Amino acid sequence: MAKVLVTGGRGFIGSHLVRELTGRGHEVWVCDLMHCDAENYVRCDVSKYRQVERLFEEHNFDYVYHAAAEYGRWNGEDYYENLWLTNVVGTKNILKMQERKRFRMIFFGSAEVYGDYDGVMSEDVMDKVPIKQMNDYAISKWVNELQIMNSAAMFGTETVRVRLFNVYGPGEHYTPYRGWIPKFIYKALRDEPYTVYLGHKRTLEYVEDICRAFANIIDNFKPGEVYNLGGDQQYEVKFVSDLILRLLGKDDSKVTYKEAEPFTTRVKTPDSSKAKRDLGFKLTIPIEEGMRRTVEWFKAVYLGSKT
Repeated sequence: MAKVLVTGGRGFIGSHLVRELTGRGHEVWVCDLMHCDAENYVRCDVSKYRQVERLFEEHNFDYVYHAAAEYGRWNGEDYYENLWLTNVVGTKNILKMQERKRFRMIFFGSAEVYGDYDGVMSEDVMDKVPIKQMNDYAISKWVNELQIMNSAAMFGTETVRVRLFNVYGPGEHYTPYRGWIPKFIYKALRDEPYTVYLGHKRTLEYVEDICRAFANIIDNFKPGEVYNLGGDQQYEVKFVSDLILRLLGKDDSKVTYKEAEPFTTRVKTPDSSKAKRDLGFKLTIPIEEGMRRTVEWFKAVYLGSKT
């Protein structure tokens, strides 16, 4: 079994991945910003080189899952300095350690790198079509991929890049800067208004299915490869909102419907055939069951704080 570090391992996807890897018998360590006395945990800000260096001086890892990042388009507008320091400088710090220590890395990327492209999103789109990323978050994720490819070319580092689409599930706390699913659930739960954009479609991937594919990378690591992890079925955003309302026993009286959201692609269509072939990627949790689990988690976490 491998010794594995998960940066951002206390976050939404990172925490699920830690459980998946631990369940497979790996020795799993976590670094994150939180104060925590958990076993195999190191408090570390990846944007601070000395903190990162100290972590890697004390440990030799076989694999590093680099999930630590500032998330979201509007977060990147309001707190751009944190976003660029964490996402870009943080990844550069990890790469400098990789060049020295020679561990293999799995990088958490984003479908946001596909920017304004509205066709089928295969991993090689950027080699064929000029792409315009439409916000700082998307740009930072693409800069990171460029840094990774440059490090591989110059120093022989070995990394697999993974582009996530719309991961959902228990454990994703609401903030104004998180994605639309936790926002819909949180707002509906508290009878607060929210907006649904009509005509927008997205694939949806339950977090446990995503983490199984991530964990499988260790068993079939292909340096330099890049994978989409996105489902085959598109869901209208309104359909998801209606499902959430039904699970909560609510009507849509607090929902405002609008025709289009600015600066976003109406439909994102991933091609995940490589991940299916190499990683055994498969969605096993139907949306109704996955959303039910997610809604029940939100009720358990947030209803007690409702006043």
